Amino acid sequence: MDMCDRNPYILMAEYSQWMNQKLYAICAEIPDEQRKADLGAFFKSIHGTLNHILFGDRIWMGRFINQPFAAKIGQELYSDFEELHQERIKTDLHILEWSTTLTDEWLNQPFTYTTATNNTTRTLPAWVLVTHMFNHQTHHRGQLTTLLSQLGYDPGVTDIPWTPSLSNN
Repeated sequence: MDMCDRNPYILMAEYSQWMNQKLYAICAEIPDEQRKADLGAFFKSIHGTLNHILFGDRIWMGRFINQPFAAKIGQELYSDFEELHQERIKTDLHILEWSTTLTDEWLNQPFTYTTATNNTTRTLPAWVLVTHMFNHQTHHRGQLTTLLSQLGYDPGVTDIPWTPSLSNN
């Protein structure tokens, strides 16, 4: 099965950037100790989950642009929330810019990578892996919104049709 058209990936990059802006604004209101508290999530805390989402994006982007990201899964990239936030902003902009350069040819070619979880080499169409990168973000942001809701913070609307870039349509 071939996948063509970069537009869904541009949309997902815009959506991801918007959601990350919303969630980091909420997280900035939470005291650092509470952000880093083990709440029983897969990556323990709100801060741990934010770090993991950034890790996932950076490892996939490193693969996609042939600039490997040297970090281990579960590693805390940034202990300081403001530094983590600034790096998130940079990464979102990088992903958005990159998504506008995708071509049908690149998306449909086989892409070989080595997993971060068990060091297995796999080959899949590039479009499957780009789709996975965005799905991974959404999966863990869902965990994050649950943690925030449990602490009494309302993340508001999280649906793609409310992405600001679509507000004129």
